[in-house]
Formats: sequence, structure tokens, C-alpha cells
Amino acid sequence: MDASAASGERLPASATPAGEAEAAGELLSGSAERTRALGRALGEGASAATFIALSGPLGAGKTQLAKGVAEGLGVRSVVNSPTFILMNEHAGRLPLFHIDAYRLGDPEEAFAAGLLDERQAAGVTVAEWADRLAGWLPEERLEIELEPDTTVDELRRVRWVARGEAHRRLARRALGAAGA
Repeated sequence: MDASAASGERLPASATPAGEAEAAGELLSGSAERTRALGRALGEGASAATFIALSGPLGAGKTQLAKGVAEGLGVRSVVNSPTFILMNEHAGRLPLFHIDAYRLGDPEEAFAAGLLDERQAAGVTVAEWADRLAGWLPEERLEIELEPDTTVDELRRVRWVARGEAHRRLARRALGAAGA
């Protein structure tokens, strides 16, 4: 792996014209610590009602990114994937609502379980396996897909789409997306 990949090389970003509600980009993460650092930058820049929707296969780095968001929010409690309880709430600069939708059979179960509610407007929500919440995600959000590289250990492609102005600003600050 080259040094640029290990340090989080930015791949060409595509962004909609100024004033539009969506922007997208891609970057590389060469280590779990780098993935965590991306999350930390997101947590530091997050504001109330930030929703970060994570997707990717098992072992892609979703929980590492969530731990980084927690660090950026100043969360002092242990942040692990809440697979069996579906959601953990952590105190920090803003409350962190950490959701793991892996065990959900269908998106309606998320609503029935109270995973997505008005409390989250006051904090930051990070949803792992967000693709399993289709139809129930807020319109404005930052979607991040993590994909392991099959040829280089630890290398992850991090693709993102920011929907809504607040999430575009967050992506621009935290992910360094030119033009986002």
C-alpha cells in the first residue's frame, strides 16, 4: 500500500452545484486508526440532528468510524456495536445515539422498536447497517459506505453522499471534500 492510501488519500469528489442539497465523494483509509480519525472529524463537526448512515459488509470498519464519532463528541463511555440491544445512547458534547440495525428483519421493526424518534433531533445519530432501515431514514443525512479492498489488508474505500445543507457542510469540513 502506498503512503497516500494509508493517510487517507482523497479520490476525485463529485459535487452538485452550489446550493444543491446533495454532494458525494470517495476517499481511502489505510488503517483502523485512520477510519477512526475520519469519524473523530465527523464528531467534532457534528451538530444537533446530524444523522450518519453507515453501510458495508462485516468487518468493513463501521464500528471503528462510530467510535471515532464518539471520540469527536467527547463521549467517555465505551462505544461498541449495540447489535443485541439495537441502540445505545451516550453522553457527550451532544448525545450520541448509536444504532445497529444488523438484526432487524425489516425496516418497520426499527420504527416499532423506537430506534428512530424525535429525541435524535437534539443529538447525533450513527446508524450501522443503515441500508436495513430503508424508507425510515431522515431525508437529510450523511451516508457512508465502507468497502474493504480485497487486495490490500486494512485498505478501505469510503464512499459518501451528503444530503441536505448541514450534512454537506459537515462532509466538507470533516472529509475535506472539495466543492462539497
